Amino acid sequence: MKKVSLFLFIFILGVCVNGFSQTTTAPDFFAGQWEILVTGVPNGDVKFITELTRKDGKLTGELKDPTGTRPAVPITKVEENGDTIIIHFDNDQVGDIGIELAKVDEDHLKGQLMSMFEATAVRKGK
Repeated sequence: MKKVSLFLFIFILGVCVNGFSQTTTAPDFFAGQWEILVTGVPNGDVKFITELTRKDGKLTGELKDPTGTRPAVPITKVEENGDTIIIHFDNDQVGDIGIELAKVDEDHLKGQLMSMFEATAVRKGK
């Protein structure tokens, strides 16, 4: 009986230590460099490169044209909700535009621009 009690005590102690030793902060999934492709846009497919960084607890960055022919567009706001983000930026013709992207796996996002055009994102430079 003593051996069983000792075994149960050690087992429960191990479970408690393992449970409390887990990190409580999740890694910042959306921070990093992403290549965003928006398809079906009237002027042709659009590709952006963005480096999302966390400043003062909020994601920020800018959308850059990988060819360098267009100027970078600052991100005005990023809304985070679990496995989904909405990246907002201003467009001269339309105003505020949002790209909604949801996590597919560790390196891919999928969603829509303005709820009309398909958008995908791939993590770059891990």
